[in-house]
Amino acid sequence: MRIPAALLLFASLSGCLARTALDVVTLPVKVASSAVDAVTTSQAEADQKRGREIRKQEEREGTAARKAEKEREREMRQAQEQDD
Repeated sequence: MRIPAALLLFASLSGCLARTALDVVTLPVKVASSAVDAVTTSQAEADQKRGREIRKQEEREGTAARKAEKEREREMRQAQEQDD
């Protein structure tokens, strides 16, 4: 009775050890690939970033244009008031 139990224990332990050994062996590869992913930028990420930059620039230009238009309108009103 002890021999089958010992074989069962050994079989389950050897699978556990094999899995642990596999995890230990593949760990450096996983760490390295994670580091490379963190350092590099994918094309999709670069496109998203560029799109954000363009939208922000367009927003700044729109704000400046509205401000300039208000300033021109104010100056025109002042000029008309002085003429009257």
